[in-house]
Amino acid sequence: MILLHGNGEDHSIFAETAEILKEHFAVYMPDTRGHGRSEGVEEYHYSDMAEDLRELIRALGLERPLLCGFSDGGIVGLLAAVRDPGLLSAMVLCGANLTPKGMKTRWYRLFQKEYQRTGDAKLKLMLREPHITAEQLARIRIPVLVTAGSRDLIRRRETERIAAGIPGSHLKILKGEDHGSYIVHCGKLAELLVDFFDSREPAGLTENKREQRGESHAVLLLGIILNPYICEKIVKFHQLYSDSWNV
Repeated sequence: MILLHGNGEDHSIFAETAEILKEHFAVYMPDTRGHGRSEGVEEYHYSDMAEDLRELIRALGLERPLLCGFSDGGIVGLLAAVRDPGLLSAMVLCGANLTPKGMKTRWYRLFQKEYQRTGDAKLKLMLREPHITAEQLARIRIPVLVTAGSRDLIRRRETERIAAGIPGSHLKILKGEDHGSYIVHCGKLAELLVDFFDSREPAGLTENKREQRGESHAVLLLGIILNPYICEKIVKFHQLYSDSWNV
């Protein structure tokens, strides 16, 4: 399973979640470009991050992994699933949006003011992207759970639009939760993921993959500004430590 964090965060927000999930899945927690210990770039685009994700999966030889994307991580997951229908086997989207206006007005204005003050390229990304269409959502043909908090900064109708647009997807609004309260340094997300992924057999799951899901291991990967050289480094890093991690 791959856990993708949101804007301005890094993999560490999933520490508590991964501690629980490692009893059920191999857990990968990359830092997206410009976050944590990954290299920064002058300009950010969700499409580039989606390509990073695809290259990471290919570099590690993962066979249709599960994905949970939070906020910007959910947007990246959506775009990756649209671009490459065979990339993932199932997906959970937490607090994602289809357009910048999917954010509630007061939050959009707050981020806008902060961008005007700081010129932060990551805030610019949130204010100008994504632009995901209903036609794109309809291309996703894997099991999907769409979640948001009842007090989320994403408009409820935006969350409902995502769920309605993905064929066969499920919607869960978490009462009393805000955008990240059930995710950031919180074990609640782990229970939600285990319940969803274990309640269905994702499309394309092989017998070998079923056996792997029964093993216990956690993996931490950093630095995914992916080009062939860095892909090679990640694979070597993975191989070097695989025995100690039981991967």
